Amino acid sequence: AVVPAGAAASAGTPALEGGGAGPARIVIDVGGKVRDPGVRRLPAGSRVEDALAAAGGVRPGTDTTGLNRARVLVDGEQVLVGVTAQPPPGGASGGPAAGPLSLGSATVEQLDGLPGVGPVLAQHIVDFRTARGGFRSVEELRQVNGIGERRFADLRKLVRP
Repeated sequence: AVVPAGAAASAGTPALEGGGAGPARIVIDVGGKVRDPGVRRLPAGSRVEDALAAAGGVRPGTDTTGLNRARVLVDGEQVLVGVTAQPPPGGASGGPAAGPLSLGSATVEQLDGLPGVGPVLAQHIVDFRTARGGFRSVEELRQVNGIGERRFADLRKLVRP
């Protein structure tokens, strides 16, 4: 089929924005030490820096050294700024009341709170998720650099895809 040049250009643009699959917009929750915390709708492919801007910016004096501003956001994710992960009241981190941690939306700080996972391994998990477009199963965690069989056995009950 022959398509006029103008029609081809306009028809191609939405496909590029949406990546051909998935929503063209993502919904994220920005919290912590930002000027205007809350749920934000951003274009798919937005980064942590875009979320911070949408929330009015980081409050002055907030330590953001542990925040990767260049990381691509995932739909349904929560970005916490200047807040250290605290165990839930009345129990240890990762207890049954909290339920399994989502590999698809957990922050580096949340993953760092898992047993045997430090900040470097937590970043490997997030990088793997970003490169692969998420986790389809808990078993994919085995493919992350730094997770052996023993660590996987410890983590498998504490996380979900």
